[in-house]
Amino acid sequence: MVRDKNIAIKTAELLLQIKAIKLQPQEPFTWASGWKSPIYCDNRVTLSHPVIRNFLKEQLAVQIEALYGKPDVIAGVATGAIGIGMLVADYLNLPFIYVRPEAKKHGRQNQIEGHLEKGQTVVVIEDLISTGKSSLNAVDALKESGAEVKGMLALFSYGFNFAIENFKTHDLELTTLSDYDHLIEQARQSGHFKVEEIELLKSWRKDPSTWNV
Repeated sequence: MVRDKNIAIKTAELLLQIKAIKLQPQEPFTWASGWKSPIYCDNRVTLSHPVIRNFLKEQLAVQIEALYGKPDVIAGVATGAIGIGMLVADYLNLPFIYVRPEAKKHGRQNQIEGHLEKGQTVVVIEDLISTGKSSLNAVDALKESGAEVKGMLALFSYGFNFAIENFKTHDLELTTLSDYDHLIEQARQSGHFKVEEIELLKSWRKDPSTWNV
């Protein structure tokens, strides 16, 4: 869920500006899953742009405090959200941890890196929500370690219906700075895309697994 339309449009504008998000409706990308997609998102690019990363961390921090007050710990989901998560934790002067997709096979065999005590409240930071499965896997690991997960905030979501259902099933609140709907609105306002290209972008999310130009 997006809480502030103006922030959502601004975030989409900035992500497009630095090519953290690329839109190519006529020359689609191929995802690792094999899906054809008119969009490619790599929000780690934001870390190379100080003004933009500061805007994003401040907006995430403001929304965390508005929604939950100050949790005990901020958690980032590895690897994409480690950077932005740590920036948010630093801004809020809170401890930071991150969660691996699975436990390491060597050493202490940790899945959660950093200090976390049972009963501590945690807000999870993500860079991108696609299906939501990897994000919710991190939430499950935190809960299994005894943490109280208050919610998750992400920079961007594709807004797939099945992702929304995954979060509902986990009874977890998801808040994003921006999403696909606001991205399309920003793309339309920019005038850089033709009407038929905007329609292609809209059609993709209806059935991304079979979409093609």
